[in-house]
Amino acid sequence: MNLDAIVENLPRYFEGAVVTFELLIVSLLIGLALAIPLAVLRTLPIKWLSRTVWAYTYVFRGTPMLVQLFLIYYGLGQFDWMQRSALWPLFSSAWFCACLTFVLNTGAYTTEIIAGSIRSLPHGEIEAAKSLGMSRAVMLRRIVLPHALRRALPAYSNEVIFMLHGTALASVVTIMDVTGIARDINATYYIPFEAFITAAIFYFTMTLVLVGLFHQAEKRWLKPLMPR
Repeated sequence: MNLDAIVENLPRYFEGAVVTFELLIVSLLIGLALAIPLAVLRTLPIKWLSRTVWAYTYVFRGTPMLVQLFLIYYGLGQFDWMQRSALWPLFSSAWFCACLTFVLNTGAYTTEIIAGSIRSLPHGEIEAAKSLGMSRAVMLRRIVLPHALRRALPAYSNEVIFMLHGTALASVVTIMDVTGIARDINATYYIPFEAFITAAIFYFTMTLVLVGLFHQAEKRWLKPLMPR
């Protein structure tokens, strides 16, 4: 085993971990901001609104994220109208295309997670809010969304872990994240086992940190809602 090459390139792995973390945070924050209003629309009795959101979530949950990334990064670039448009500087950027793909993908999954949590709210909480004279907007802001987001924590924590692992796809469009660094080291030194086992250790460590953070969040916000 060529551990000397791994030790020599450890700073590069840490740089790749920063890139992975940045991709993850940007994707999750924008994806969550997209998912919350879409989840509310998904639960409305207005069929055309609910069906439109369902179509979006169905498409992005029903196709591989790698295919979505290829379509956005490579597919759109083949059209002349895209290359001549004002959006081309964005869509010619691997970083933007990777983030857009991750945002749309995690947004679709998170929308369904939050929508399911909204539907599962105890009916008594809604009736109590109505009896106090709360408007629909106030009830949504004070009762429905806070309680739904708390109850969605376990499922959302799984989605965050899946997205962390999914960011490895960014390496196929030249982004030097943890996987991209491992691929480059393998191409330079021809040590696939050492290169990718080191990448796996980095991902495993980041996963442990995220699991610990969500465990603390669940202890703080979810356990008080559980029946004793």
